[in-house]
Amino acid sequence: MIIKHKGGGRFEEVGSYSRAKRVGPFVYVAGTTAIEPSGKLHAPGDTYAQSIYILKRIEDALREVGANLSHVMRTRAYLTDLSKAGGFVKAHGEVFKGIEPVLTGVQAELTQPGMMVEIDVDAIIHDENGTIAY
Repeated sequence: MIIKHKGGGRFEEVGSYSRAKRVGPFVYVAGTTAIEPSGKLHAPGDTYAQSIYILKRIEDALREVGANLSHVMRTRAYLTDLSKAGGFVKAHGEVFKGIEPVLTGVQAELTQPGMMVEIDVDAIIHDENGTIAY
């Protein structure tokens, strides 16, 4: 089973990619930023607010392909300034409390001023005992 979800991102069509893609029990969500549907950047300069907004978008993308946050195994965050990573860490802790995926954070240059974080996740659909669902 292959399920793809387009999230309406401005580069998805021209770049020929999906926001989320599921192959069997494996789910991948593309790097997601805090760009609102209007094209405006959500909460410029606010790492926490952008992280919450992005993680909600990711949760929605997961749902579109039959997964949820409890299936997330790995989170990667690309931050423009690691000295401001505390806002991301706080948001991640709130959203993934009790789930605790592995986490990587790196400093990276992002596409526009005020954009503080981009996040991608990998998930495996499984039951509460860890049995993979096919």
